[in-house]
Amino acid sequence: MKADLLKTRLVAARAVRAEGRAPQWVLPSVKAALVAADAVVACVSFLAAFYLRVGEHVVAGWSTTAGRVSWSAEFAPYAAVLLFVVPVRVLAHAYYDLYKLRGEFSYVDDCLRVFKATAVASLLIVAVAFLYRGGTAFRAFSYSRAVFVLDFAFALAAFGAMRLAVRAAQAAVRRGGVNLIPTLVVGRGAEASLCIREMRERPELGYRVIGVVENGALEKGVPETFEGVPVIGSIKDLAETIRETAANEVIVADAGVSGDVLFDVMMRVGRIRGVEFRIAPSLFNCLPRKTEIDQIGALPMIQLFREPLSGTARVVKRGTDILVASLALFVLSPLWIVIAALIKLDSKGGVFYKQERVGMDGRIFLFLKFRTMQSGSDDAAHRDYQRKYIAGQAETNLGDEARPVYKLRTDPRVTRVGRVLRRLSLDELPQLLNVLRGDMSVVGPRPPIPYEVEAYELWHRKRLDMKPGLTGLWQVSGRNRLSFEEMVRLDLFYIENWSLLLDLKIILRTLPVMLRGDNAY
Repeated sequence: MKADLLKTRLVAARAVRAEGRAPQWVLPSVKAALVAADAVVACVSFLAAFYLRVGEHVVAGWSTTAGRVSWSAEFAPYAAVLLFVVPVRVLAHAYYDLYKLRGEFSYVDDCLRVFKATAVASLLIVAVAFLYRGGTAFRAFSYSRAVFVLDFAFALAAFGAMRLAVRAAQAAVRRGGVNLIPTLVVGRGAEASLCIREMRERPELGYRVIGVVENGALEKGVPETFEGVPVIGSIKDLAETIRETAANEVIVADAGVSGDVLFDVMMRVGRIRGVEFRIAPSLFNCLPRKTEIDQIGALPMIQLFREPLSGTARVVKRGTDILVASLALFVLSPLWIVIAALIKLDSKGGVFYKQERVGMDGRIFLFLKFRTMQSGSDDAAHRDYQRKYIAGQAETNLGDEARPVYKLRTDPRVTRVGRVLRRLSLDELPQLLNVLRGDMSVVGPRPPIPYEVEAYELWHRKRLDMKPGLTGLWQVSGRNRLSFEEMVRLDLFYIENWSLLLDLKIILRTLPVMLRGDNAY
């Protein structure tokens, strides 16, 4: 009976997996094309750098005796270096996984990898030029350093633009249901639900959830579907399920999965090529990276940081806040004038909206926004909604299970201009002044209203350990599609794992969120 039930449920997963599968030769062909394109770009960048700096022709003509192109006398010493340029750049790209087309990708991470690969390759090329010098033929020749600087700039711009174009094309293909990794999710809890929803709503991540695996026995009482995905097996049958569905990825999204059982399954699955396991632990329950290993007598201890940021980190973050906010104010100042004029023409009242918000350590500060509501509007509806939202009441989801929305959609208080400003998050721009005053940071948790904090549970208040931010991990990781507890967990994860690089990634990911028109807080 159990075997028949398992086989019946596997049929649905096979059918889902069969949709949108690209032929096996496509990815290798795309990778080969990328390698060839990188080789051409590397060569052209070096030639362009030489021509722009030296101003001489690269090719003298066609040598009939040798049967090949003859380099000009000026370029001949650089031609010896060119033999190293192409393979060094291609190998550097391979080392930094720039030919990886499988699974999730990030435009920010790709740009960082392109920069690292280009910089490392350029350093190696310079070393070859000034140490090898084309063998014995050009030992007395002095290479122009400007050629290598220009080559780095041209290569960085070209490789970066090409990678962004490739990723944009890949995202478009994935939104069409192609080039998605068939994935199994273990568990039927809140994390599994969030995982499935995120992958369904964002196919550009590169995953297609084809089945859910029950953490326990697959019996008649277990529902046939979870979040619209068939429940196709139990954790003990995972090895067989992977073989039957030909899944390439398994995401364990249930903290209750036994480590021994999971290890046993991985050992039995180990011989299946192309299968990867990932664990999606609860962000609130996992240990932060900022820990110290200590010892008391013979007992090893893990000491967690009491302060979210060390003294040096606070100085670095504050300095970065001032720099970014000042630059943003300077660049966007003309936009402020346009927005202010539109607000005044659209409705009566001031340009700015001031509100008390709760900052770090519970301190109250005056929060600034462009006014998007009618003057003197009553906030009773918002108070009631936020109280229910923090309590986790199901009625606060104004969407559905597939596309949850935790925000008042039809708020009659919002003006016509206000709706546009909110959709593009432009109403948040005056908070740059809060950043300069030191009340807020560019990146941080969402700044709560005092009546929201009154409804907090004790562990929710942990998010007040850091200055609130203009943008944050919550804003670029789901925003109004996340419940309150999921938002708090993301805030706590950010606080425990803060780094300057994490701030930079969040800032760079904020612009696409604004352009997509997600509602702000």
